[in-house]
Amino acid sequence: MRTVAGALALAFLLTAGCTSNDGGGRNPLTGQQQQPQQQQAKLEITPADGATKVSPDAAVSVKVPEGKVTRISVADGKGREVAGGMAADGSWRPRWPFHPSETYTVRAEATGADGKAVQGEAKFSTLKPKRVLQSGMAPLDGEKVGVGMPVQLLLSHSVTDRKAVERSLTVQMSQPVEGAWSWVSDREVQFRPREYWPAGERVKVVAHLAGVKAGDGLWGAKDRSTSFTVGARHITKVNAHTHQAVVTDDDKVVKTIPVSLGKPGDDSYSGTMIAQEKAADIIMDSATTGHPGEYRIPTKWNVRLTYSGTFVHAAPWSTGAQGNSNVSHGCVNASPANAKWFYEFTQRGDIVIVTGTSRKLRFGNGPTPWAKSWDAWLAGSALGKPINAT
Repeated sequence: MRTVAGALALAFLLTAGCTSNDGGGRNPLTGQQQQPQQQQAKLEITPADGATKVSPDAAVSVKVPEGKVTRISVADGKGREVAGGMAADGSWRPRWPFHPSETYTVRAEATGADGKAVQGEAKFSTLKPKRVLQSGMAPLDGEKVGVGMPVQLLLSHSVTDRKAVERSLTVQMSQPVEGAWSWVSDREVQFRPREYWPAGERVKVVAHLAGVKAGDGLWGAKDRSTSFTVGARHITKVNAHTHQAVVTDDDKVVKTIPVSLGKPGDDSYSGTMIAQEKAADIIMDSATTGHPGEYRIPTKWNVRLTYSGTFVHAAPWSTGAQGNSNVSHGCVNASPANAKWFYEFTQRGDIVIVTGTSRKLRFGNGPTPWAKSWDAWLAGSALGKPINAT
């Protein structure tokens, strides 16, 4: 009887021991106070592991119940770490948006309430854009330009969110000066300094467009960058009344050239222009200005000043008028020798200022950043503020 009773008592104690382990109370076998059993902390990562079609401007969230997140890192599909950091709302955000059609891996570490370290990982992929924003940029990478050359960012589609695009643009300069971006159209934004570039300036511009939402279903696909240097300070002043072009290098006169500008009815543009491009040989065709058949003449040593067809070029047929009267169709005529010298002297982006005519340069007739005052230029910025870059 004692043997049977003892066995039943032991069975009761074993059963009680298995069912009463609720994280507290006394152990029925030992009589000692039990300590609550704590579960290991678990990380909650957003976007979740396996998430697809994630927006490139999404943030990364890592949470641990009653614990503390100690580290978050994100790598792209090639294993390269993405630059970013913690935002004010406690989320982790990349310095620039995630790239579309890309896979990312989030790795996080935390300390749980029990003081133990815990790690977690999640992979997600970003959406494939319905429309892709492509871009081009000038000056060309490695180019040396004149002190008046703006930076041009040309876009493949019209942009409705100009602020988002403008926020993605960075400018680094060896000699920090004040400058600003200004929109020429929905598909072009330019940067210019408040005054002309300092000679010798080195500039790097990056458009971090990948992952930028520029419109409905329109996303930037890749970044674009260019680095250029600024050459000598070349400024040419052309006066329609004196029929002279005074050329300076570092504010010192190096040549005075007799010229002939546009005749009445074909007046040249007055304003501050830049040398947009150069071509040793061009056929000047009046059909391109809406007057077919009026003239079609091969010309040499051409320096373009406007999209509409204003050039400084050689005009051997008007040398008798150069220096005393205006007889051209709107271009600045010079002798072959003087035109060749000016062509070889000129850098793309050099300043050419024309005065004394009745027709004013229209903003947008080529890269014409100096056709606007600084206040008017700044008003064209979506963000409405200048930058000082280093």
